[in-house]
Amino acid sequence: MRALREWPSQGLVGLLWLLHWLPLPILAVLGAGLGQLLYWLMASRRHVVGVNLRLCFPGRPEGERRRLAKAHFRALGRSILERGLLWWASEARLRRLIRISGGERVSSILADGGAVIFLTPHFVGLDMGGTRIAMEFDCVSIYAPQRNKVIDRWLLFGRTRFGDQQLLARNDSIRSSVKAMKAGRPFYYLPDMDQRGKNSIFAPFFGVPTSTITGLSRFAKMADARVIPCLTRMLPGGQGYQVELGEPWGDFPTEDIEADVTRMNAAIESYVLTMPEQYYWVHKRFKTRPAGVPPRY
Repeated sequence: MRALREWPSQGLVGLLWLLHWLPLPILAVLGAGLGQLLYWLMASRRHVVGVNLRLCFPGRPEGERRRLAKAHFRALGRSILERGLLWWASEARLRRLIRISGGERVSSILADGGAVIFLTPHFVGLDMGGTRIAMEFDCVSIYAPQRNKVIDRWLLFGRTRFGDQQLLARNDSIRSSVKAMKAGRPFYYLPDMDQRGKNSIFAPFFGVPTSTITGLSRFAKMADARVIPCLTRMLPGGQGYQVELGEPWGDFPTEDIEADVTRMNAAIESYVLTMPEQYYWVHKRFKTRPAGVPPRY
């Protein structure tokens, strides 16, 4: 019975294995086509994307937001089909397809005995970036198990193919992450999803009060870590991906955690504006509302 339930997922994995042999320009076209199909089939997620874009870009015409939504689904479709590369492509091929800049900043901090947090917003290429960074640094990150056991196995396989990667469950994240950072492991940290936890506060994101976890400030303070923005750009067609490790933040964290969270959200806003179609708009980022505010979705 379990084998029957897993058959569709096994079939998807098999399809991704076949497709990973294709040149990236062809794979990119197929992925964009899949995304266009998903735009029409996934009405509930299309609604979520539409709500998010209206909240974040209220001044843009409706037609422009619709074009942005379609572009997002095309990027999302690419990220699905190109995931097979992370699971089976050779290291040499991935190094050619995923280029990285700014690694010397990280190496310098680590060489001086410092700790590093990669501030990694939810762009569709973040797993590509994580894999490429794993080829350069032994990192620590938080992993949320997937309900689909087949996909869960392959995601874990893909995230541990290269280097000595340490994956932590959310309930082990604080103490173990700090310990790993102090031991010289950069922390690949994704702090921009609505987790409805007790360690969240409301801070503006594109002008909307948004439930935001305070972990970046707390982790940085506990580990005395430098925050380095980590952005992975999906380049057009078959050009691959570009991982950009930015300048370390100065004057962070402060004693004002609300100011720290507001600064983080403002920074992520600025990154989103450089590639708005690639932000993970299918997530219900504004699901948790302040008391008395009606639901957004």
